[in-house]
Amino acid sequence: MSNTPPGETYDVDSPKGVLAFGVTTFAGVLLAVVSVFQVLQGIAAIANDTVFVRGLSYTWEFDVTAWGWIHLIIGLIGLGTGIGILMGQTWAWMVGIFIAGLSTVSNFMFMPYYPFWSLAVIALDVLVIWALCSQIARERV
Repeated sequence: MSNTPPGETYDVDSPKGVLAFGVTTFAGVLLAVVSVFQVLQGIAAIANDTVFVRGLSYTWEFDVTAWGWIHLIIGLIGLGTGIGILMGQTWAWMVGIFIAGLSTVSNFMFMPYYPFWSLAVIALDVLVIWALCSQIARERV
């Protein structure tokens, strides 16, 4: 599958083609980077529970190891999706939005353990969602 609607091709020399390629590449690379962060966060939580210090008590309390597995799985799926976006697979746009949204929710729930890191990953996830949604909107026009 390509990044263009059926029957339409973008000339990379045209402004529309350059913009479409740039937004798609930005979203794919950013999703892959965020996913690597998720994988590293998950590995750190699985390997050593004492890496993260819990502050306040919240309703969605899980063991740090459980959070590690959640972040690892989301990160691996996100990394595959980011590679799919970079390869020009249109299915990866919707999956990327879903994974970035899921990552946002999981990092929000992980905030008691590592608040600043969670906020940074949430901000990057929001950028991924914006980039992919703007690409989908541009394709429909």
